[in-house]
Amino acid sequence: MSRRLYCSLFIALCAAMIPFSSPAPLVYTPGEGWVYESADGLGKWRRARAKDQLEVAQQAFDKKDYSLAQRAAARVIQVWPLSDYAPGAQFLIARSLELKKDDERAFNEYQKIIEKYPKSDKVKEALQHQYEISLRFLKGQRFKLWKYIPFLPNMEKTAGLFEKVVNNGPYSDVAPHAQLRIGAAQEKRREYGLAVAAYERALDRYHDRPVIASDAMFRAGSSHQKQAQAADYDQSAAGSAIEVFTDFVTLYPEDRRVPQAQRVIAQLKTEQARGSYQIAQYYEKRKKWSGALIYYNEVVLQDPNSAQANDARVRIDQIKQRQQPASN
Repeated sequence: MSRRLYCSLFIALCAAMIPFSSPAPLVYTPGEGWVYESADGLGKWRRARAKDQLEVAQQAFDKKDYSLAQRAAARVIQVWPLSDYAPGAQFLIARSLELKKDDERAFNEYQKIIEKYPKSDKVKEALQHQYEISLRFLKGQRFKLWKYIPFLPNMEKTAGLFEKVVNNGPYSDVAPHAQLRIGAAQEKRREYGLAVAAYERALDRYHDRPVIASDAMFRAGSSHQKQAQAADYDQSAAGSAIEVFTDFVTLYPEDRRVPQAQRVIAQLKTEQARGSYQIAQYYEKRKKWSGALIYYNEVVLQDPNSAQANDARVRIDQIKQRQQPASN
């Protein structure tokens, strides 16, 4: 029995010494997670110095091997987090994710540059890329469920991305445009009150930039107009739209959108007058002469050259004549 046991052990030992192909090992890398890596390539991309490690990442990136670039750059962050090469490595991680069309994760990796390395020369580029990513979501790109499954466009999250861009650099080159896009995202949600607030913030903060200020004012007027027409006619929102568009025409008379603003003002005034006329008729039918007079006068003030205004003037005269005997 002993001899058989020794023979079996000897055979097993010999078999173990015979070279054979094994499956690729599973390797964990911070920033990427678990990945398979061939046995031949294991360790070939690792370097002993931060500078050399970043060069490996950059070379892989230039060859469009974004997965390797991401792993190599992540090792710089892991092993040499305080080195001068860490910001560049963090930027490569973000760019690799962006080019792999993993935009939401890329946005978050750019955010790490801004928060961890605020003095880095990569901050301006990171902000620009965050803005571009946010624009893609504004145009309808889908967010991903559990990081992998395309879900639905989400304008609330998109507005949040633009808001983060503004907060990251309120006076950066992209911040004024990002502030305007917060309003655009809210408009797509039909949250016109929030859209107006975003445009007003752009107008207040960037009033010294005529292109931004004029755009913010026009968009605010448009949002008021949409709010007025969203459900039942909203007289208050219509009045705000008229006021904002009137200011726009006064402050920016050379703007190409002035004729459009003037048409909207005329349209809204007609709608206002129509609403006032209906209220006046309501009071008149119930012989509430004072109320009827107030609203017929509103019609004349709101849209003086309209047919309804002419009719309102006639009604005013008739009501006044009706009231004369009562006053005697």
